[in-house]
Amino acid sequence: MADSPACDEGSAPPLASSAGLAALVSRWALATPDATALHLQDHAISYAQLWQRVNAATAHLLAQGVTAGERVAWLGFNHPDLIALLMACARIGAIAVPLNLRLAAAELRPLLQHAGARWLFADEPLWALARAATADAGLALLPTAALCGALKEDESAASFLSRGPAKERAEKPGEKLAEKQAEEQGADVPPHAGSAAPVLIVYTSGTTGSPKGAVYTQAQLLANAAAGRLAFELTAADRSLMPLPLFHVGGLNIQTLPVLGAGGCVVLQARFDAATWLADMARHRPSLSLLTPTMMRAVTEHPLWLQTDVSSLRFVNAGSSAVPLSMISAWHGRGVPVSQVYGATESGPLSLVLRPRDAQAHPGSTGTPAPGVQVRLLRADGQDAAPGQTGEVWLRAPQLASGYWQAPDDPAFADGWFHTGDLAMRDEAGFHTVTGRAKDMIISGGENIYPAELENLLADCPDIAESAVVGRADARWGEVPVAVVVPRPGVTLDAARVLALFEGRLARYKHPRDVIIATALPKTAMGKVQKETLKRQLS
Repeated sequence: MADSPACDEGSAPPLASSAGLAALVSRWALATPDATALHLQDHAISYAQLWQRVNAATAHLLAQGVTAGERVAWLGFNHPDLIALLMACARIGAIAVPLNLRLAAAELRPLLQHAGARWLFADEPLWALARAATADAGLALLPTAALCGALKEDESAASFLSRGPAKERAEKPGEKLAEKQAEEQGADVPPHAGSAAPVLIVYTSGTTGSPKGAVYTQAQLLANAAAGRLAFELTAADRSLMPLPLFHVGGLNIQTLPVLGAGGCVVLQARFDAATWLADMARHRPSLSLLTPTMMRAVTEHPLWLQTDVSSLRFVNAGSSAVPLSMISAWHGRGVPVSQVYGATESGPLSLVLRPRDAQAHPGSTGTPAPGVQVRLLRADGQDAAPGQTGEVWLRAPQLASGYWQAPDDPAFADGWFHTGDLAMRDEAGFHTVTGRAKDMIISGGENIYPAELENLLADCPDIAESAVVGRADARWGEVPVAVVVPRPGVTLDAARVLALFEGRLARYKHPRDVIIATALPKTAMGKVQKETLKRQLS
């Protein structure tokens, strides 16, 4: 496999090698075998032990008859074996398909059918869901525990590398370690299909209508990992605390693969819980973490927030939706820069990055292009937006997905550019601010209203837990903005009190024409509000 595409800053060596994506693990299994790669609950897994699990997963897939180009699905919580599965698929030339465990069986079934998956590995707690999703599908259902075996800590990395030919290969890193070590496991690994071959399909969150699966090649994942390593200045000393689900590109690609590519450690959490995050913060002393705004709020509102030492954090990444300025201030007040990341399921997702060094000076911004990324902002008339003007975000980068599975002609991918459908503006210094989705923009009486403007004001109200603003059809104005708010526990809100928040702060035409008090907002697994669902509920 060729080296990953060059990035536009730094001179760090490329991550790719002849071993492809699996080199993210194998290179460190040789160089620093005893270093911890992953941590889950009480299990610390060294790079050498993780490579053992990649070998075991490769052998297991081959024993199941998996060949190049075939799709292998995963339905489970965050676990080292999902990383092992991805690396094993890369070595075989197969394609991993991690699935959103929050979906119902009726939602999972069309995704499995669309992907053409022949195997599904499922966690024991999700077995009933998996059985319902695969009923009469002619698909092999397997326990995730069978992929690599139980997690063990009784075999040291040193003993692993000291066995026979492996020791010689540790002294000759240029050899094709992946194939030869797998042969020791009795696995006859065929040549992988190369850098241009797909290795991952990720379905866009909140799928409605026809499924859309973003397809990634090994080269694209390596390019994204290299961009993350450069943008965040990652080294082998870094330790990431990762509560986001790895079935989404956010959890997998913003920190997990970049940190592994740098030889660092990723502390996995099976699922997010504010108390657990704070406990792991104190126990593992991470240097970085990744949180959605909803998670950030849960952490800062926990009783142990101010008692927990967060000084080990160089920064936290925030993504999936806009972060309220009040929330950013809460973290900055503890000395932790909030480094926002903008991207999409289809864009790697490292597209725009507010680097930690810029976080204090540009709160609320999503920053500048990540290494290797080109960004255009296109106005409705097709012209590039000038500084201060709003335009649709177009992206071109080596880490962009190849396109959608079974949809090669989707217009979102055109001439090497991905048309995100998101709106943003750029200031004179080149820093971007995302204002929302183009389809969410409300046109009321000929005036453009960006919901993010209203939502930012609502987010700063201490009595509102969460909110969203959507457009509702109106006979006179075409559309009018409607605010849907969820009060904090024990708080009573009424429409007049909410509407008063906008007085003197936004132009009158932008004010909501109605306020709906709700108990919760519909969200995707990444914490994004499902506005189409809200619109249907209000119609």
